[in-house]
Amino acid sequence: MRAVVQRVLHASVRVEERTTGSIGAGLVVLLGVAVADREDDARHMAEKVANLRIFPDEAGLMNRSVLEIGGAILLVSQFTLYGDARKGRRPSFIAAAKEPLASELYERTGLELERLGLHVQYGEFGADMQVELVNDGPVTILLDSERIF
Repeated sequence: MRAVVQRVLHASVRVEERTTGSIGAGLVVLLGVAVADREDDARHMAEKVANLRIFPDEAGLMNRSVLEIGGAILLVSQFTLYGDARKGRRPSFIAAAKEPLASELYERTGLELERLGLHVQYGEFGADMQVELVNDGPVTILLDSERIF
């Protein structure tokens, strides 16, 4: 799994004319699922996101997690995180998982975040979405369950 984690003041996701998810302070997590991912990867990613210390403490140091600040998560599926553009001009998405694995692990990641005590809002898996956010900092962190970065 790969995730782009952005610390936000607020964020929302829309599909057509309806809002599917909206949060105040917290994290937007763009999540991609790979063909080799399993439930353990979903658990690992949820725990990493929930405990990532990227919110400021009293001294202004990034020392608090989204759990500690009482923040929320906006979880958005994004298969393009597995786009490989090393050759040619059109990215290859062969490493990205397809249905049903991709949606199952996306949902499992959200359930694991909820199990950890977080309020989670969702995008709509497989839909064309518009994500609006105000990145706080800006702070953006890349995560990979294979730990390649």
